[in-house]
Amino acid sequence: MGIAVGDASAAHPKGRRQPRARASASDGRGPVNRAWRSSVRHELAVALVLLAVIAATLAFATGWGIVYALVATAAFALAIAVVGRSFERSFVRSFERSFVPSFGPSFLPSFEQAASPRAAVFGAANRVTLARVALAMLLAAVLCTDARQRAAWLPWALVAVATAAALLDAVDGPLARRSGLASPFGARFDMEADAWFVLVLAMLAWQFDRAGAWVLASGAMRYAFVGAGALWPWLAAPLPASRWRQAVCAVQVAALIVALAPVWPRWAASALCAAGLVLLSASFGADVHRLWRRGQALPPAPSCQA
Repeated sequence: MGIAVGDASAAHPKGRRQPRARASASDGRGPVNRAWRSSVRHELAVALVLLAVIAATLAFATGWGIVYALVATAAFALAIAVVGRSFERSFVRSFERSFVPSFGPSFLPSFEQAASPRAAVFGAANRVTLARVALAMLLAAVLCTDARQRAAWLPWALVAVATAAALLDAVDGPLARRSGLASPFGARFDMEADAWFVLVLAMLAWQFDRAGAWVLASGAMRYAFVGAGALWPWLAAPLPASRWRQAVCAVQVAALIVALAPVWPRWAASALCAAGLVLLSASFGADVHRLWRRGQALPPAPSCQA
């Protein structure tokens, strides 16, 4: 007769309850987990408050109204919720990969009590990336404002803010490597911040009539690629770091920012956006081809026969 998994009396004939399991790296009850979770959540909460204050100030100063402040704050709140959850999962996976294979699961409770929270700090590089996301949210909220309330100086303000965000993109990577806090989470965070920034710039270029609706393909391409990976798993395979890919992203961002400047005629702005889109398409095409060749080279999965 089998014993039910949840039957405590069967496991202990005298009916005594099993002792409570000690805290581990993955359940969030250990002192290190509590410390780094509290620290990261505090940083994200402070960032949210700062953005809400900036958005409210801009809404009041420009006459854009409460809608602008609410959209910017709500969008950033959603972003930091995703960032916090992703950072938490990334730390737990990194911890278990580093220590469980070498020391076994029994090592987790003792390390959890002795480890320093320094191992899971959010870090200056991730703060820079978070600032880029905040700037992108402030730009994106402009899309929800009334076109009749947009002053003549607004395109220049968009160019200035977008340029600041683009320059920060050159800071977070070297800062992470210099501080010894480079991580898969940081690399993914940076990549997703880039993708969102390009999408926002493309939407601004379209709404401010600097290019046709086709420019939205620049921002949608990354998300279409991720969606296609859900349908064809070979597209979801990891890709090695590429200087060419980074250069194309920088050129694409620069082209969209320059196109927003009101000094160019529309045809010139559209040409800049089109050139960036061609380069981006070539980069994605090369990656798709590389992944397809890698998938073709893999042996087929063995079939299970009864």
